[in-house]
Amino acid sequence: MTDSIYKVIELVGTSAKSWEDAARAAVETAGANLRDLRVAEITKLDMKIENGKVAAFRARVSLSFKYQPGS
Repeated sequence: MTDSIYKVIELVGTSAKSWEDAARAAVETAGANLRDLRVAEITKLDMKIENGKVAAFRARVSLSFKYQPGS
């Protein structure tokens, strides 16, 4: 087995519907641009409030993917 290196980035996904959809949006958007996604960890959940009502759910996600130097 060869050694591997992984990079971790932090993304914030948003959804008008749920935290689950917000997290999914972050991962799926990243997946369209990054290869070899490995692990997604939800590190924080919050909500955007407008006029006393929930306007959006937000999920902060730490996402790891295989690092490939030179790419």
